[in-house]
Amino acid sequence: MTSHPNILIVDDHAQTRDALKLYLEKVGMRAVAVDGGKEMDRVLMSGGFDLVILDVMLPGEDGLAICHRLRTTSKIPILMLSALNEETDRIIGLELGADDYLAKPFNPREVVARIKAILRRYEPTAPSLGGEHGGQVLRFGNWSLQIDRRCLVDEDGVETPLTVADFQLLMAFLERPRVILSRERLLELTSARSAGPFDRAIDNQVSRLRRKIEQSKDRPELIITVRGGGYCLVADVAKA
Repeated sequence: MTSHPNILIVDDHAQTRDALKLYLEKVGMRAVAVDGGKEMDRVLMSGGFDLVILDVMLPGEDGLAICHRLRTTSKIPILMLSALNEETDRIIGLELGADDYLAKPFNPREVVARIKAILRRYEPTAPSLGGEHGGQVLRFGNWSLQIDRRCLVDEDGVETPLTVADFQLLMAFLERPRVILSRERLLELTSARSAGPFDRAIDNQVSRLRRKIEQSKDRPELIITVRGGGYCLVADVAKA
């Protein structure tokens, strides 16, 4: 993570975006604030941004649509914000490729903590399988994971890019094959926050990851559900 990450805030509420911009700058980050998708596109063309904070409730093209559009063309991390504390919106946002989701009103300190947690997941030198994993390829089942590129490759050489959230979750399993991981532990490993008693974020992320790696999402053979325990990767993992 860069020492002074550059954050793009997309929010049509002037007071919210300006206050958040000032706070991020106060803690040593750089920030640019815009009011919608069109201005976001123009600013992003200049490059140099490390993360986008994206409000869901935007006029015209809403945040969910923008998230989907961004994820088809870019790997930039996305933290979504919403004044509607609706679980459905949170699930959809994560399924569309957002890396995290925070409800309004929020504590700006938590926004900073979430930003740092997301950007840490982008660092290419995080420890893996007992050592530095730069340049490594991990094999499991019929898949190969190219770690530096954050990309899955099947037996036919077809590539499947992973979002940051999917990559972090998959690495949590690959580093601990055949170990039962509780939902709380997985949430700690992937987002640096604690799970509430009704937090289903990990269930949603596992479901999304399964759609990418399992032959049948209804009958998973790689990541299985352990009743009362959590989830477990039941495949052997080897360095290529």
